[in-house]
Amino acid sequence: MARVGQVKSSAGERISDRIAIGVLTQAFPPGLVDEVIAETGRGEKRSRLLPARVVVYFVLAMCLFFGQGYEEVARLLGEGLGEGRRSWRVPTTAAIGRARRRLGVEPLRVLFARVCRPLAVPGTEGAWYRRWRVVAVDGTTLDLADTEANDEHFGRPGTGRGRGAFPQARLVALAECGTHGVFGAEVGALSVGEQALSRRLFARLREGMLLLADRGFYGFELWQQARASGADLLWRVRANAALPVVRVLEDGSYLSTVHAEQDRKSRRNPVTVRVVEYTLARTGDATLYRLVTTVLDPEQAPAAELAALYAQRWEIETTLDEIKTHQRGPRLVLRSKYPWGVEQEIYGLLLVHHAIRQLMHQAALHEGVDPDRLSFTRTLRVVRRQVPAQAGLSPRQTRQGTHPHPG
Repeated sequence: MARVGQVKSSAGERISDRIAIGVLTQAFPPGLVDEVIAETGRGEKRSRLLPARVVVYFVLAMCLFFGQGYEEVARLLGEGLGEGRRSWRVPTTAAIGRARRRLGVEPLRVLFARVCRPLAVPGTEGAWYRRWRVVAVDGTTLDLADTEANDEHFGRPGTGRGRGAFPQARLVALAECGTHGVFGAEVGALSVGEQALSRRLFARLREGMLLLADRGFYGFELWQQARASGADLLWRVRANAALPVVRVLEDGSYLSTVHAEQDRKSRRNPVTVRVVEYTLARTGDATLYRLVTTVLDPEQAPAAELAALYAQRWEIETTLDEIKTHQRGPRLVLRSKYPWGVEQEIYGLLLVHHAIRQLMHQAALHEGVDPDRLSFTRTLRVVRRQVPAQAGLSPRQTRQGTHPHPG
């Protein structure tokens, strides 16, 4: 595991500029954070106790120690100052809330776009299928603080008994299956569907990737947009989808055609796909699985291998669970009271997850093992312990609402 990093100081430098919080300052170096702040126009013209760089690291620390109060997180940041920590005056909760608002969401969003890329290298075990980097797309929802602003902007789910207890934001992500590294994310209101949000992610796809998706994503237009990225696709479709057999191939798969809605009856402008059908009869599951793929040559990717590969789609669900259950904490809601703070917090969670997964990938490469063999929960605990004077922090999570959290 990496050692806690310290930002070097120079004569006349502000104490707050020397904050370091272990793996986070290694994944997101101060120089890069400063570039992003300048790029997004969030720099300050006057000296502050909480300059923009410190606020970025505060948001990341807040998402690393989810559930702790603002001032407790600020104390942890101060412990990174080493011998200068006596000069660090812990800001008030109100001051931190104002600093978060000044920062806004854009620096976190840009930092995510700059840093969060697929992690696997050619030697990474479990991240590749033949010549393809295996990635997946999926979505989830996050419970938000019960405020009028969050309710109006994001909405809340309906239930059989009425409206849900909390507003919710929708998150759709792209992740590398073998490393669980999230390299694309879009946040939206609950009323915005996963398909609509996923369209904004396809610019992150590259030739040489193989994108897995479940049947909730398939639609002709979405398929075409993803295909235009240059990546290959392997998506599940409904068992009753109209997929005429054009030619049966030697591995049992077959070529078919799909059409835009307006061309479906006339069968004009066909797009050729390959269909793989299978069941999991050995497990007692007689469900018919139907996959469509852009890989038309069975010699490049035999049907049996693609059927087995599709199970890797579950890795993105595990990834989202790492963020929601282990990093954030089960049944906890995001603390931010306003939509800008919600998005800032979500990108903070994603950035912290990336830093942890990057560390795990480095350790797996060093040991020559599949990253899946390493425990995310154990690594998260190690990263948290790297923050100096961790014993000064309450070991239990603070329930939502115990501390006031502006923003």
